[in-house]
Amino acid sequence: MQVRPDLLAALAPRGLGREVAARYIGISPGKFDQMVADGRMPQPRRIDGRKVWDRLAIDDAFSDLPIEAPTNPWDELTN
Repeated sequence: MQVRPDLLAALAPRGLGREVAARYIGISPGKFDQMVADGRMPQPRRIDGRKVWDRLAIDDAFSDLPIEAPTNPWDELTN
């Protein structure tokens, strides 16, 4: 059975727990904690006693991370 992409997006959870949020961007929960603490990832929201991260805010923060530029071997010759 094929799932329509628009339906799949509609079913994606908006709020993510800490471990799922970390896995969502491909890092460990400990690294995710560091990135939240230093502001590279967003602060969580509170739902009663549970911390929940907004998937859309994580997407925005991830998009703001620097892109590693490929190294140019010619740059070493000019320095």
